Amino acid sequence: MSDSDEEKTSPYVTLISNDGYSFQITREAAMISGTLRGMLNTSFQESSTNTIKMHELDSQLLEKVVEYLYYNLKYNELVDVPEFDIPTEMALELLVAADFLDV
Repeated sequence: MSDSDEEKTSPYVTLISNDGYSFQITREAAMISGTLRGMLNTSFQESSTNTIKMHELDSQLLEKVVEYLYYNLKYNELVDVPEFDIPTEMALELLVAADFLDV
């Protein structure tokens, strides 16, 4: 297997905020997002580098998005799910990010 094939099948994806912070998450968590799944499953550069630059999201917002992706992954099949904490001051920005990320 070549190095590029190993990169494509990496179990991890790196998300980079617009202020330069990196978040390494599992590919499984990234696949919760329709937008990220589309970027990773096509011929976009992101699919070969396993790195996605999130120009729209700063580090605080991206951290909360990552937290939600793992929350969704953990509670996806359950009926009685605990409430996901959303700070009031982030609510509008998270709603826009959720729409963009298709989650």
